Amino acid sequence: MVLEFEKPIADLEQKLQEMKDLAIGRNIDLSSDIESLEDKILALKKETFQNLTRWQRVQLSRHADRPYALDYIYEMTNDFVELHGDRNVADDKAMVGGLGDLDGRSVMFIGQQKGRNTKQRQMRNFGMANPEGYRKALRLMKMAEKFGKPIVTLIDTPGAFPGLEAEERGQGEAIARNIKEMFMLKVPVICVIIGEGASGGALGIAIGDRVMMLENSWYSVISPENCSTILWRSWDYKEQAAESLKLTALDMKGNGLVDDIIPEPLGGAHKDLKKMAQTLKETISKTLKELDKIKPEKRIDQRIDKFCSMGVVVE
Repeated sequence: MVLEFEKPIADLEQKLQEMKDLAIGRNIDLSSDIESLEDKILALKKETFQNLTRWQRVQLSRHADRPYALDYIYEMTNDFVELHGDRNVADDKAMVGGLGDLDGRSVMFIGQQKGRNTKQRQMRNFGMANPEGYRKALRLMKMAEKFGKPIVTLIDTPGAFPGLEAEERGQGEAIARNIKEMFMLKVPVICVIIGEGASGGALGIAIGDRVMMLENSWYSVISPENCSTILWRSWDYKEQAAESLKLTALDMKGNGLVDDIIPEPLGGAHKDLKKMAQTLKETISKTLKELDKIKPEKRIDQRIDKFCSMGVVVE
């Protein structure tokens, strides 16, 4: 999959491959030309990805090859054991979680999971959790608290599932309860937006001591398309909506709504999963060490103060 703004890069990469094939097939020394073209591609990549618009970052966060929660979890941990069910209604496949070994330490990982193909997307409900998904997440958080295990949440959802059956089973209550309970968790909580962070669907697992975003992720009360539909009654203004929403990692950091931005490999996280997972792992490990030094009571107070101060205007 090649996004519109990536096409000039893709065209040069295709020419580079053709040049390499020609050099091998005809036994011609084209090393200087190949090196020159590689430098040109690298320069174009840097220029392109350093100057992305907000809408282009939204597109990148949805890239078909972008790593999902389980990709990161399996890459970062040893002996990951997935846990299932909310012990009430069902096991929501859009919300995943379990215990994994992170640098010799047992950590509870929770995240939204999308699918790669049509069948997987249907099974995962496109990463949109039902109430039982949020109740499952809360069950795992309470389990982690009981056994003194830190919690890491990986957020990637276009929103909580908006269907009638979800509302009948208490979608709003489930998300609200998660938010309330996460404020009071005695163990360290780290939240990372790895792709899309839309509305209460994201916020339901995003209350933590540290909230971070990957460089090409977005976090907002509404998606650009839905915002465009409400304001202009058309999806045609989604780019303008994205600019107005100020939903990128830089925007969120600038407004004090997230704590840190985690850099991605050039071209996006999907270009190098191992490198991205290693960066994420190092960031989580470092942050957990910092949070371990703070007493649980003080950590809870700081967590509450951080979120309560958001949006406060002092004249």
